Amino acid sequence: DVVRYVRGLGDLALENRALSEEIVYLRGEMRMAEELARDNRLLRDQLGFMQRFPNKLVSCEVIGRDSTGWWQTVRLDKGLAAGVAEGRAVLTTEGLVGRTTAVSDRTADVLLLSDPSCKVAVRLKRSGEYGIAEGLGAQPGQPPAVRMDYLLKTADVQEGDEVVTSGLGGLFPKGLPVGRVAQVALDASGLYQTARIELAADLGKLEYAFVAATEKDLAAVRVETVPPDVVLDEEADYREGEDP
Repeated sequence: DVVRYVRGLGDLALENRALSEEIVYLRGEMRMAEELARDNRLLRDQLGFMQRFPNKLVSCEVIGRDSTGWWQTVRLDKGLAAGVAEGRAVLTTEGLVGRTTAVSDRTADVLLLSDPSCKVAVRLKRSGEYGIAEGLGAQPGQPPAVRMDYLLKTADVQEGDEVVTSGLGGLFPKGLPVGRVAQVALDASGLYQTARIELAADLGKLEYAFVAATEKDLAAVRVETVPPDVVLDEEADYREGEDP
């Protein structure tokens, strides 16, 4: 009886070990399924956004960040070969995140809105007041934010007001969401108001982004990808194998 009892304990231990390994495996499978479902939702949201957006958008993946300034720049996996040019607006489905700076054939660096050197012409959607938004840099313990300057002392601005791009200057398309006013105060001179803006897009969780390309950007790509034995002319789209 004692021997059978000891053997039974051994069998139970083996069974418990097998069950524990199966639980670990199933938990891993669940995490993978949840991650795939999340990616699927992101891709569906991006596709719907691209179809609704009036500009041509180039879908990109974030492949790197500047380690010296987490909130300052990111690198995208698309460049000139995909129609991405320097000085173009970069956004997510939530709102504006910055603009392209250094662009190579295959990658593009993005200066984020939180960088103090990134300035954007904006307006308050409710009252129509105009101003300039500039990054506040990395603030310890706080999410990235920007400040809206040059609001007149009499300007109608309230906490919670939605801030969008004004389109002035031509760099950023008009009406892109930037964020919401979180705090309003007078500047040091007492002549203007400043507004702290909480950004609409989460710069710390960027995985995918869109670059707003122009027809000229995309046309340059089409010209570069025309085969050498294809001649474009005004009478036909192409004539293959003919001399110009």
